Amino acid sequence: MLGKTIEEINVGDSANFTKSVTDYDVYSFAGVTGDFNPAHINTVYASETSFHKTIAHGIVSVGFISNILGTQLPGPGSITVSQECDFRRPVYIGDTITATVEVTKKDEAKNRVWLRTYCTNQRGELVVDGEAKMMPVRKKPEKG
Repeated sequence: MLGKTIEEINVGDSANFTKSVTDYDVYSFAGVTGDFNPAHINTVYASETSFHKTIAHGIVSVGFISNILGTQLPGPGSITVSQECDFRRPVYIGDTITATVEVTKKDEAKNRVWLRTYCTNQRGELVVDGEAKMMPVRKKPEKG
C-alpha cells in the first residue's frame, strides 16, 4: 500500500499519533543510538538537573512525527527532504505525547509538500514544533 500522491493531498489535511513514553522507550532508544546521556538514563544524576528527573531524548518525539509522515500523511513510499524541529519543553517518562502534522503548502510541479510538525503533552503544552518538507509517492501504477 502506497501513501497519498501530491494530487491527493490538500492544504489543511492533518494526521496525528498518540503514545505514552515509557522507560522501555527511553532505554531502547539509548541502546539503539548509543546516546547514554545521564539526563535520560540515570535517575540520580537527573534528580540534580533543572528537570529534577530523567527526560526522554528529544528525538523520540521526532520519531512520533516520523511515524505519521511514513505511515499516514503523506504515507508509505514518501521521502523526507528536510525536517526542522525546535524542542520547547522536556518530555518525561509517563508523559502522553500527541504528534500532529498539518499540510501548509504544496507544489505539484516539484512534487513537494510542506507540513507543520509538532508534539504536545497530556496538558496540551507544546514540546516540539517544526516543519517537514516531503516528496510524496508519484502517481500510483494502473492495475491490470
